[in-house]
Parts: sequence; C-alpha cells; structure tokens
Amino acid sequence: MGTMAAGITLLNRKICAWGRRLRAFARNRGGNIAIMFALLSPALLGGLALGVETSDWYVDHRSMQDASDAAALAAAGDSTTNYVAVARGVARQYGFQDGVSGTTVSVSNSAACPDGGANTCYNVAITYKQQLYFLPVVGFRGDTTTNGQPAQTLQASATAKQVTTPRSYCLLALNTIGTSILGNGVPSTNFAGCNTMSNASATCHGHNLGADFGDAHLTDNGCGVIQESNVPIVADSYAALAANIPPNTCGSYPQEPSRRGDPSLPAGNLWSGTHSLSGNAMVCGDLQLTGDVTIDAPAGAVLVIENGQLDTNGYTLRTSSGSAVTVVFSGTNDSGYTHAPTGGGTLDIQAPTSGVWSGVALYQDPSITNGVDISAAGNSPTWDISGLVYLPHSNVTFSGAVNKSSNGASCFVMVVGDVTINGTGAILENGSCGAAGVNMPTGQIPGRGQLVY
Repeated sequence: MGTMAAGITLLNRKICAWGRRLRAFARNRGGNIAIMFALLSPALLGGLALGVETSDWYVDHRSMQDASDAAALAAAGDSTTNYVAVARGVARQYGFQDGVSGTTVSVSNSAACPDGGANTCYNVAITYKQQLYFLPVVGFRGDTTTNGQPAQTLQASATAKQVTTPRSYCLLALNTIGTSILGNGVPSTNFAGCNTMSNASATCHGHNLGADFGDAHLTDNGCGVIQESNVPIVADSYAALAANIPPNTCGSYPQEPSRRGDPSLPAGNLWSGTHSLSGNAMVCGDLQLTGDVTIDAPAGAVLVIENGQLDTNGYTLRTSSGSAVTVVFSGTNDSGYTHAPTGGGTLDIQAPTSGVWSGVALYQDPSITNGVDISAAGNSPTWDISGLVYLPHSNVTFSGAVNKSSNGASCFVMVVGDVTINGTGAILENGSCGAAGVNMPTGQIPGRGQLVY
C-alpha cells in the first residue's frame, strides 16, 4: 500500500501547483472564457486521470490483498514442503500468477509471527506493476515500467500461522525409515478407540485395523478409519526415563539352560508364590516363573531384569489389588541376552500411577538394540496390562488381544521400533489413561491456517 500512497501524494503535489497558477491567473481580469478553459484543461484532465487511475489502483489492490490472504492461509494449512507451490496456485486462481504480467508472488515459511517466538509464520507478498494510461499526460510516470510503458508498483502481503490440534496415540512406531506399521491381512483386528502413528509409512492390507485415526509421517496406506499422511514426527518422550534405572549391581547373569548339561538357574532366578517388593528390586540374568506369582507392592516397585528375559513359562505374573510394578529390561548389547517377556503364560500387571515411572508397565532400556524383538506380543505371554509398554528398538509382531489388568484402569499404550499386526491383534478401549497415570504419546496435527497480519 506504501508505493500506491507515494504515487498519489506526488500526483497531488502536481495538481496543487496547477491550482496555484490558476488562482494567480484568476486575479487577472484581462482574460476571457476560452483562455481560462484552455488553462483549466490540464487540471481538469489531471483530476479525471487521478480519479480513473486511482480507482483502478484501489480495485486491483483489494484483489491483491484477497489473493495474498487466501494464499497465506493455504500455505499455513499445508504440512508438506510444497507450501510455495500451494500458495502460488491459490494466488493464480485470483489472477496473480508469479512471473506473468509484471507479477511477483513471494512465499516464505520463516516470517516473524506478530505474537513473538520463533519465525515460523507463513508470509505471501504479491507485487504487481500496473500500467499507467492517463496520468503521464499530466507528468506523473509512476515508479517503474512494464512493457516499456510507465507503471506504478502495487504491493499486498499477508501473514498466517499454522494452527495444530493435539492427538494422542495408543500405538506409536518410532522407526523413521520404510514401513514401521504393517497390517498383515488383519481381518479380525480391532483398535477401536485408539489412534496409531508411524514415524515412517504405514500399510494395512485388507483391513484398516479399526483405529479411529491412522497417521503416518510419510504415507498412510490403508491404516485407520480416517487416514492421514505427512503428519509431523512424534518425538520419543520416554527415552529420558532411562536415567532412573537403578545402577547395575550384578556380578554375573545366569541364563536358562539351552543345552543338556547347562547349569540350572539359581533359586533367586526362579519365582513362584507371593513376592513382596518395595522400591527397586534387581534380578541378574533370566527370571523364570515356576508357578503363578503375585507381586505385592502397595507403594509401587521397579523390578529390573539385568541381561535377562522374563519367562512366564506358562504361569501368570500379576500385581495384587492396590499394588503396582514397572518391569525394566536393562543390560548390555551382547548378542547372547534376551531383554523381553517370553513364555506361554500371562502378564497381569498394573503400572504405578505416580512417581517417575508413572504409567510405565514394561520398559526396555533404549540403549539396548540387540535381543529386544518380540515375536508374539500379546499372545505368548498373554498381555493383561494397564499402562505403557515401551520397546523403542524392538521389531514386534503383535498377535494377541490386550486387555486391562485385573486390578488396574482401562489403558494400554505401546511404543515400538516397528510393528507387524496380525489378524487377532486387538487393544482394549483406552478411556482411562489419565487414571492409569499414563502420559500418552501425543502429536500435533496440522490444521487450517489463521491470519495474524
């Protein structure tokens, strides 16, 4: 708007000069009507030219402002790297095509937002050279040329910000390469009441999993009742919990016998009956159930299995009413260790609802990348879990139906490296994650743009 105002100001000065000359002539009584009309003609023509040209300026500028507003909103609402093309496409629909007829459409995604903070707003600036037809007659030639003719530069701009909506997930796949959520036929899978998110692509064959929303950072192909691609990556907010894993006090790591003649596990690695836990408890090597086990931990407990698996061995590991436990798999990356639950029994556990491990039922140390895969999650053993299962580098094959624990709230969240979901996979309704103390993984979903300037 500044260049148009400057042009009008200069033109007004020229017309005022003509007016002063006319007033001086009017005081001279020796003229006649013809001479006066001849002398008045330039001023009359200038006024007419000003009216016609500036009317065009205001009309064109209004159109430019509408175009820049719409283009900025479109750019802010686009979550891909194509925001420039999107904005210019919208401006073209309004008649302002970049590089055509003296028009320039500049688009940026790093404009300063009026409310402060980072330079993350979207700005569209349209510059247009409007040819002058009448004003050059009275000496005003504008500030530029177009097609070799005098022209005046008109400008309009708009700034918009992207408005996002939070969305929580009960299934988050962290791997960022390839397909990190794969539905393999899955005719019976039911993730109703759950949203899924892949930090790479997600592909579901034959069935959409039943999840309310299926999101992917790259491409979502068939996962979710509503499928959205190009969603921003959801950060791993649980890796920092590893700082709370108790120090390793083990001197050795007994493993289950794999060959005839291998030593048996020591008595401390074989559990049955009731185990009262308080604070931190550590098992060095494999932990195997030899009967059903009830963990009594009214104040909550952290059970660390160092360089070993939790083998339910066909039995049930449960938390008693009012008790809670976090099972942590920690240790080294040596290839001989398994850091995961195994066996054909049942995990029936409730996570703590407060403290640093609030909401966390199973936790693999994120520094471990070997021996972390799970081939029959939810099925062997069966998972009746209230809380978060964190397996950041695990390739998980999810086959079973997850239900809530016997004594806990209805909430299950799984964070994995990548996951393949088979036909019987199902997750219970997740309406009580707040009561379970779980901070669910949450992403920000791009929405419509909002004009801010």
